[in-house]
Amino acid sequence: MDSLFPTKPTITGSLVQLRPFTEADIECMGPILADPELIKLTGSANTTEEIKKAVPALDERTLEWYRTREEQTDRLDLAIIDLSNDQCVGEAVLNAWSPADRSCNYRILIGPEGRGRGFGSEATSLVIDYAFENTNLNRISLDVLAFNPRARRAYEKAGFGYEGTSREAFRFDGEYIDDVLMAILRSDWKRKSSGD
Repeated sequence: MDSLFPTKPTITGSLVQLRPFTEADIECMGPILADPELIKLTGSANTTEEIKKAVPALDERTLEWYRTREEQTDRLDLAIIDLSNDQCVGEAVLNAWSPADRSCNYRILIGPEGRGRGFGSEATSLVIDYAFENTNLNRISLDVLAFNPRARRAYEKAGFGYEGTSREAFRFDGEYIDDVLMAILRSDWKRKSSGD
């Protein structure tokens, strides 16, 4: 298998640090992944009833998954650390790499302790800068559910542009929700980086 990320970086901004997951970071992910707002906004459940069943402890399979992230050279999974207290507040991920197309997917999730503090915008910018500076990626794409405007603003701030809408692609509590498709190209990033 080819390697996109043969080594995993630690990237430090002014608000957050992105780093490979430590055991303490993994422990923090249980309550984060069980957060009702996060479950809804990431489309991880289709009903409020499903959300109510979430438990704040990670099962063995999920624990092992986090423990093996450093071994996965075709993707980048980093813990988002609040620099003010060295606590993990979420994760930023580049995955679904297509070597032939030089493209991948981006996703991020931030728990309650990290929301509304600019962490998402900074983490996204740090990951995008790192990817374009250190790999041959040409395109990074994502999708965001229409009922998550806060995330969409963070993506736009980092340079992602609107590409289209998958109408009524997700259903939550019986209501259909659009899925917004966004991407950033290397050329977009260069323009943004040069201040054009």
